[in-house]
This record gives sequence, C-alpha cells and structure tokens, in this order.
Amino acid sequence: MTNGKNRQYVLAARPQGPAKRSDFKLIEADIPSISDGQVLFRNTMFSIDPYQRNLMGNGSSEWPTIALGDPMGGPTVAVVEESKHPDFNVGDPVQTWSGWQDFATSDGPDIRKLDPEEAPLSTALGPLGLNGFSAWYGMTKVHTFKPGGTLVVTGAAGSVGSIAAQLGKLRGLRVVGIAGGAKKVAFLREDLGLDDAIDYRAHNFADRVRRALPDGIDAFFENVGGPIFPVLMEHFNRDAKMTICGTISDYSETELPKGINYLPRLITLIHYRFVDIKAFATPYVMDTMPEFLAEMTPLVKQGKVKYREEFIDGFAKLPEAMMSLFDGTHSGKKLIVRAD
Repeated sequence: MTNGKNRQYVLAARPQGPAKRSDFKLIEADIPSISDGQVLFRNTMFSIDPYQRNLMGNGSSEWPTIALGDPMGGPTVAVVEESKHPDFNVGDPVQTWSGWQDFATSDGPDIRKLDPEEAPLSTALGPLGLNGFSAWYGMTKVHTFKPGGTLVVTGAAGSVGSIAAQLGKLRGLRVVGIAGGAKKVAFLREDLGLDDAIDYRAHNFADRVRRALPDGIDAFFENVGGPIFPVLMEHFNRDAKMTICGTISDYSETELPKGINYLPRLITLIHYRFVDIKAFATPYVMDTMPEFLAEMTPLVKQGKVKYREEFIDGFAKLPEAMMSLFDGTHSGKKLIVRAD
C-alpha cells in the first residue's frame, strides 16, 4: 500500500462569472484502498481545458456540475501504483478522468492504457485525448464537409481548433482560421499551413474577413461564439454547414449578452441560405473513441497533425493554470500541469 496522503483540489464555491482562486480548496484525504478487480493509480499530469469552467456551475453549460466538496474534474495521465485487475500491471501508464487529486481508483472501464512507443504520454491529454477527439468528431461525424469548399475555424490556434483546422486541410478544404493576435495568426499560416488566418482583435476585422472569404463559407467549425460570429455569419453560402463544438466566450455567462439581438438575422440566413447548424457534446459520443484513435494516432505519430504543449510543474498551480486559460494568451494545448 502506498504511504502518505492524497492531495485534492475540491470545488469550494460556485463561481460568479469567471473562476477565481477562492472557488477551490486544497485538502488532504487518505489514499484509497482497492479491492479485487480494481487498480490504484497516481496522477502525474493534469489537463487544463475551458470546459472545466462549465463543470463548476453557474455558467451557460447544460453539463452536470461537480458537487461542492468533490475534486475538480478533468482528464489525467497516471501510473498504476497497485493492481488487483488482470488487465493492468504496476507501472502501466494510463489515461483517466479522475480530476485534480494525487491518487484515485478504478475498476477498469474508465481508464485507457497508454503506449509510450506510439506517442508521448502527454498527447493523451491533447491531440489523442478529449481535445483531439472533439475536433475529430466535429469534423467527421456531425456533417459531411465536401472537399474544395472553404472551412472557417474559430479559436483556430487552440488545442481543439488547431486540430480541426488541420483535419480540414487533410480532407481537402480551403481553411481559414480565426485567432487573437499576430503571433497566433502567424502560427496558423506558417506552422499549420492554413490558407489564411484572421486576427479578430484587428480594428478592421470585418474588412479582413471579406478579403479572406471571397467565395464565402461552406463549412464552419465554431469554438468561440460571442461578437465575432455575427460578422462571419453574413458570409454563409447556400447549404453551408456549421458545427458547434463550443462557445468559450460565454462559459461564465448566465444571462443573454447586452447589445444588438442578431437572432432574427441568423434565422433569416438559415431560412434563405439553407444553413445546416448542428451541435454535439463529447460525453454522449464517447463510443466512437476507438475509431478516433485508429485514425488520429498514426497522423500524430507521423507528424501529419501538429500540436503545441506547455507544461507547468507543480500540483499547487492547478487553479491558477485554469484561470489563465481565459486571458487569450495561449495557443495549442496551453497547459499540462505535472505533479510535484
């Protein structure tokens, strides 16, 4: 049996607006014991993602919220410390959903054994984890995007958007990425090889959109929502297809935004241009994970899908790492916090 305590960051309060440090509480619990058919694992890396704000409650999401006093949720990479399960051995690296705690147990179905020869373990939290899965599902299962058309991806420099944009290129689409700041735009053009990229912070954003979309939008992968969408929606072509993956700009909101109501105009565009808008949520489609891994693992291994990672060392830095996700400075897989 492993000695010591189990550090946990638990949800102390439901945020009012963006998450803050006082919404989390660091506690120490006993390390859980296991029975037959279970494994005990120790988390070594923690994924930090925008949707975790939804799990905290008092936001726009319809996802079930974490109970107050429970560990903050999210995927991790871990190592098996003790096993009474026939499929797992001590030392096996695994991907789990155990959240912000040092140790947790499982009876097997909710953890995935990892092969470090196939890809770095950290990719199980990024391009070969929930981020990559969200991009793949949205680009593969929601609509059939015909090659040759123009795909627009918002949040294109993020961990989901960057994968979606690259999958669009691999599927024969002309891809235009939307991101905030010159560095991100350069990343999209120079590193990912997108056909064009637009800085939504530019004062002449609408003009840049017109220049980048001379033939309109045939496919749209939405990650952001907020005020840039009304500018983009005017460029929908007839029979355009839109996939809603996320709306990060609204994750901390519980009320409608103030300002112009663009809904009547959107309804008009849907009506007269036959725009097909669909959404998905990953918890309901996880049965396709094996298909995702079968396609994406070789793409990542061969370098056909690129990704960025940023590592922060220290369990104590988990709350601050999450809060920094919403300041607009990150690109790619912003944060993977390594346990100390």
